[in-house]
Amino acid sequence: MFDLKDKVIVVTGAAGTLCSAIVEDFAKNGARVALLGRTRSKVVALSEKLNNEGCCTLGICADVTSELDLKEALAIIKENWGDPDILINGAGGKDHRALTEGVEFTPEELSGDANGFFGIHSEAFDAELAMNIQGTVLPSKIFGAGIARKGKGSIINFASMNSYRPLSRAPAYAIAKAGILNFTQWLAAYLAPAGVRVNAVAPGFFINERSRKLLMTDDGGFSERGQQVVSHTPMKRFGEAAEMVGAVRYLIDDQQAAFVTGICLPVDGGFLSCSGL
Repeated sequence: MFDLKDKVIVVTGAAGTLCSAIVEDFAKNGARVALLGRTRSKVVALSEKLNNEGCCTLGICADVTSELDLKEALAIIKENWGDPDILINGAGGKDHRALTEGVEFTPEELSGDANGFFGIHSEAFDAELAMNIQGTVLPSKIFGAGIARKGKGSIINFASMNSYRPLSRAPAYAIAKAGILNFTQWLAAYLAPAGVRVNAVAPGFFINERSRKLLMTDDGGFSERGQQVVSHTPMKRFGEAAEMVGAVRYLIDDQQAAFVTGICLPVDGGFLSCSGL
């Protein structure tokens, strides 16, 4: 397996359900991991937990849409460990104000009686695009320069099922994640001469704090929405956070994936393979 010992790895959205599992794997296998997130208490708590277990991490509060925050984070990382070897762009998410109430147009939204596309919250829409698109582009710019300086390394972006097909009610998220897929391909071609490989993973449906209430019932069963998802997932279940780790570990492996760049690896239980018909 690819040796992570003393590799300097930056993970944005580090305290999230998927990225925290990735962070723990990296840290427990000898990497020096910088945990970036907007909520200081979460990234510091995870960093302290891992450090108490003998790992080497830094918990840094940073907003991935702020170039100033990211430059300050880079300065901390360089002071402690030098330039990064790997960047995991895990930050992103949805803003519930940018969701439509239903899945298709109804005349009621024209009179303001329903929250449809024509009444969608414009500022929330813009914020969601920034969180996902700028929140991937800016870290790639700020931390990617150091990786390019070393002449070897990886950037991993987080795409989505929305990168391939727009799921209902979330137009801003669909636009953003489709953009992440295209940006991954563009950046892979651009950074190839620098020895930097750029790839993406596309998680299917995983349970986290936000989605549990939407997809699960209090007794552990599936909600109506959860049943819809599972019925379109051939493996008939949601993913576990630990199941993302192997895909990321493969893509950052400079030996096993040395000729792999510009791809997106779905980890979806077969969701993209199933039309539901």
